[in-house]
Amino acid sequence: MHMKCPYCGYEDSKVVDSRDVNEAIRRRRECLECGARFTTYERLQAATLLVIKKDGRREEFNREKVISGIRKACTKRPISQETIERTVDEIEVRLRKSGKGEVAASVIGDMVMEELRQLDGIAYIRFASVYRDFADIDEVRAAADAYINLHLSRDSTTQLPLFSDASKSPKISKKKISALVGGEDTEKLT
Repeated sequence: MHMKCPYCGYEDSKVVDSRDVNEAIRRRRECLECGARFTTYERLQAATLLVIKKDGRREEFNREKVISGIRKACTKRPISQETIERTVDEIEVRLRKSGKGEVAASVIGDMVMEELRQLDGIAYIRFASVYRDFADIDEVRAAADAYINLHLSRDSTTQLPLFSDASKSPKISKKKISALVGGEDTEKLT
């Protein structure tokens, strides 16, 4: 199979390593012209999965949109691209195994939020602030407090606390929330 090199554009490469990952084959390739290495994924073309949007429109499931949304939420967070890809792989597998030809966008959003909740608190709050379309700072604060309480009840030690001294269930300042979601000045939101 000819695969165009993303670096020099040459139209031939050789496979140096192949591995099964979820329901795909990951191939490491080496360009026969410039020697650069790159990764490709080979997936079985599954039946079309349609996403039902809020307004009732239907569009084909686009894993790149899911990756993009997660990547934005994970900006400047210690989460690798490989972890993001694996997360989207798991979500897509769960959706396809459900056997449904159509799925509400909210179901996908909830799945992403659950995965981010387990991966990284900051990324979770960032995604939630966009996905849930928070109306004001109090909704962001409530989501952050709920996240803190959930992790306190699980006694999580795999990640630093979302906020310092989280055991006191802090009132979150507007400045911290603004920095957290990376958005506009919170003074304008209240």
